[in-house]
Amino acid sequence: MTGERSGPDAARGDEEYVGLGDWTPETLDASGEVRTVVAAPHPVLSRAGVEVDPTSAETVRLAADLIATMRVSPGCVGLAAPQVGVGAQVFAVDVTGHPKTVTVHGTFVLCNARVVEASRWKPGREGCMSVPDLTGDVKRASRLVVEGDLPGTGKPVRLVTDGFEARALQHEIDHCAGLLFLDRVAGAHAVYQRKVYL
Repeated sequence: MTGERSGPDAARGDEEYVGLGDWTPETLDASGEVRTVVAAPHPVLSRAGVEVDPTSAETVRLAADLIATMRVSPGCVGLAAPQVGVGAQVFAVDVTGHPKTVTVHGTFVLCNARVVEASRWKPGREGCMSVPDLTGDVKRASRLVVEGDLPGTGKPVRLVTDGFEARALQHEIDHCAGLLFLDRVAGAHAVYQRKVYL
């Protein structure tokens, strides 16, 4: 990975707020440990996570662990703190190389993230490491603006994204709010047995 960014943020000149700036996983200055991913109906998955101090040593360690766990999990493009048993508003995303990706910000972690703009709603199939046997059709915004804080630096950021990365962000923000993709499907007709898990 070169660290180059593509998509809406790359064209913006507001380095103070829009995009990740010079943040990379190495900014955490911590080697993450792989954690066990919990599965539904674990109670942590249905509780809203608490806001965190993005500069605390505990948050930095959690961020590094999320990246480490995501990287060793085949097919994983995002992982939230509740999925490793921690009721906190922290998640990692990396959609690099996914065939449905348009905008790519590389590997990043956000704390206390919230959606501030959402538009162009489209249905799409989703799966989840915490619901390993099922997939479902979920309607999500395909254009998204998210605000949050970067772990380690605590810098507030605004990410403008679309397509698959927008879907991944909404999926992980839902985890931090105590929601699974199953809570977003239109009904039982939109839930399917997973045939293959990468």
